Amino acid sequence: MRLTGPLRAVAVLLLVGLTWLLANTLFGGENGSVRHFFSGGGMEPTPEPRPRRYKCGLSAPCPPKHLAFRLVSGAANVIGPKICLEDKMLVSSVKNNVGRGLNIALVNGVTGELLDTKNFDMWAGDVSDLLKFLRPLHEGTLVFVASFDDPATKLNDESRRLFEELGSTAGRSWPSETAGVFVGAKGIENKSPFEQRMKNSKSSNKYEGWPESLEMDGCIPLRPPLEA
Repeated sequence: MRLTGPLRAVAVLLLVGLTWLLANTLFGGENGSVRHFFSGGGMEPTPEPRPRRYKCGLSAPCPPKHLAFRLVSGAANVIGPKICLEDKMLVSSVKNNVGRGLNIALVNGVTGELLDTKNFDMWAGDVSDLLKFLRPLHEGTLVFVASFDDPATKLNDESRRLFEELGSTAGRSWPSETAGVFVGAKGIENKSPFEQRMKNSKSSNKYEGWPESLEMDGCIPLRPPLEA
């Protein structure tokens, strides 16, 4: 039976439509390409999840009412130190507030508020400037310290004693040409768990005459407000 004119036109249109749909499935679009067609449904590989980043680059979050910190000492006189607190960079070469010697940030131990940052040249500077900075600290003040270049040539008995009162166990014996990081507090009852040093050693120095930088991070509990 032969198709009449109108029926033949309809049949041609249907054939063209089916052909277009088939071609689009095989060759058209991302989900219908030949590659996806033969690979079984066009499933894209699942990307590997990125490791989660916490404040100051810590590998895990700090508990509530704790401050996240990271300290990096300077490397010789080449790379400056860094002090990060609660994901805010307090001291760094980028902020242009580092210097040879001891780089110190003072933080309110109750609120976590930054109080001051200063650096003290322990090679050619005056240790009296450091003493004036540390003597009047209030109870509970957190003290973050990162060394850069020479940290100890000008330290005297009083300055070493003040660091001991902040919880340092290395204050009395901190030699020159040593990398160090430390977190202490005014009025601390025990020795601080946050202190590291790397001595100058010809066999292990990364830089000529100087050790490489030290990194230390952790979580510090905020103090309860002092009773009136």
